[in-house]
Amino acid sequence: MTDPVLRIGNASGFYGDRFDAMREMLEGGELDVLTGDYLAELTMLILGRDRLKDARLGYAKTFLRQLEECLGLALDRGVRIVANAGGLNPSGLADAVRGLAERLGVPARVAHVEGDDLLARGRWGAGVLTANAYLGGGGIAACLRAGADVVVTGRVTDAALVTGPAVAHFGWDPEDPGYYDALAGAVLAGHVLECGTQATGGNYAFFAGHDARSLRRPGFPLAELRADGSSVITKHPGTGGLVDVGTVTAQLLYETGGARYAGPDVTARLDTVRLEPDGPDRVRISGVRGEAPPPTLKVGLNRIGGWRNEVVFVLTGLDIEAKAQLVRDQLEDAFAADGGRQRPAHVHWELARTEREDGDTQERASAYLRLVVRDGDPEKVGRAVSGAAVELALASYPGFHVTAPPGKGAPYGVFEARYVDLGDAPHTAVLPDGERVAVSPPARTEPAAPAHSPASVRPSASVHSPASVRPSAGLPDPLPPGPCRAAPLGLVAGARSGDKGGDANVGVWARSDEAWRWLAHELTEDRFRALLPETAGLVVVRHVLPNLRALNFVVEGILGEGVAAQARFDPQAKALGEWLRSRYVDIPEVLL
Repeated sequence: MTDPVLRIGNASGFYGDRFDAMREMLEGGELDVLTGDYLAELTMLILGRDRLKDARLGYAKTFLRQLEECLGLALDRGVRIVANAGGLNPSGLADAVRGLAERLGVPARVAHVEGDDLLARGRWGAGVLTANAYLGGGGIAACLRAGADVVVTGRVTDAALVTGPAVAHFGWDPEDPGYYDALAGAVLAGHVLECGTQATGGNYAFFAGHDARSLRRPGFPLAELRADGSSVITKHPGTGGLVDVGTVTAQLLYETGGARYAGPDVTARLDTVRLEPDGPDRVRISGVRGEAPPPTLKVGLNRIGGWRNEVVFVLTGLDIEAKAQLVRDQLEDAFAADGGRQRPAHVHWELARTEREDGDTQERASAYLRLVVRDGDPEKVGRAVSGAAVELALASYPGFHVTAPPGKGAPYGVFEARYVDLGDAPHTAVLPDGERVAVSPPARTEPAAPAHSPASVRPSASVHSPASVRPSAGLPDPLPPGPCRAAPLGLVAGARSGDKGGDANVGVWARSDEAWRWLAHELTEDRFRALLPETAGLVVVRHVLPNLRALNFVVEGILGEGVAAQARFDPQAKALGEWLRSRYVDIPEVLL
């Protein structure tokens, strides 16, 4: 008889996450499946460079070291392990796990999923190191149904680590009336789990209002998933951190776009999700509706985009602006020498005024001038830059020094998303006995719905007045007029932001119904741009998610060519939401 609850935990949100998490999750409480997410856009580039050096590599080596400590423990407790640590070489990792199991004397049945690597398919353009389709959970489900104790994959969607076990456990069938809804619920549970402790108080906007000792070492999350796709997000008893509606809301908004969250298994409707407390450190997710997936698969491409170098000049005391201008002029003169042939293609200067007047330490009396250069020619960002900077040591502004000796530069990567038909990726489950099983694409698909952005509304001034806004679908009634006070937006709203290629998203949610009535009308696309001037001139799309009391803003192109290009101070947009929360707006006094 099928257990009515499937307990799925997470022990890794990225390659480099807490090493002891696998043991902590296995020893901390009851589990059926333990997942680990090791892949990100930047990770695929790192693994691609590893594979260039040694074709036997290309997977997350940390995972093997964790299994060396925990494989026997997992089997003793009946916990299956599912991880995307295979990266670019899932078969190689599966072989390594088998070798480890044999050496440890542990009878583990190991399977893997492949077919995501489309590099050999070609036609991707020059310099592409990796080309991987985001597969769904079908291959994982087939491996688990065949009795695998450990399943390793290459590039699958983060949520596939949960949808695969859920399909295998509950036997969901595409012909079942509630199939898409149940699968969509599993997708959202997987989306909450995928980043580990971000669901249990890590990186949480309102961390300051909770026990600081508990947040020092938050526990990793788990989902209690049911056959209808509903789930309860929680953590093992006695572990640090917290799980509440706010932490789950923050993670649901992380790295998403519109209301339709499309994936290879199902399109989950973020505008249908319901969250409610279910006891201490327990939040129930229910009501999620699902639709057929789109007919295409996303393919992530990574290529070497060129070479990059950086020098940070420290400016101390008086005349900060003049000192910055002097060193800029001197470096620009150096770049202009030889007819400007050695000038890098991209030169970016940024002055961070971190100094304080009458600073009581030297560092608090200092500002930072950051120079970033990029070019396809390593010579133009190497000696041409570092030499010119070093030569200024005795010839520039008073107090000249830099944070680190200038180097020779390093290659940077570029991420790009393409799309292929579902059948173009040979999604294959390689079972514990070696049998290869082809995973069929979904029988039914639906084209992705166009992004919808409610009409922009004009923000109020010093007195909040509903007369200043136009009605828009999905918005609550505005607050009645009343006095306002200038204060940081973050006093009444949380935010979480992240990257998707060259775009960023900022999810903003209100903590109460009254705050939502104000936020939904106040924070329009135009207001967003005004509060974050770096987004001026960029396409900003606002999505309304009333059930979450949330707005999700997608900012196109703010990250240039993606995180690996490091074109921006915060290349993954991790703190974009916190910058927004720090900005002053006129907030109705009834909310403060």
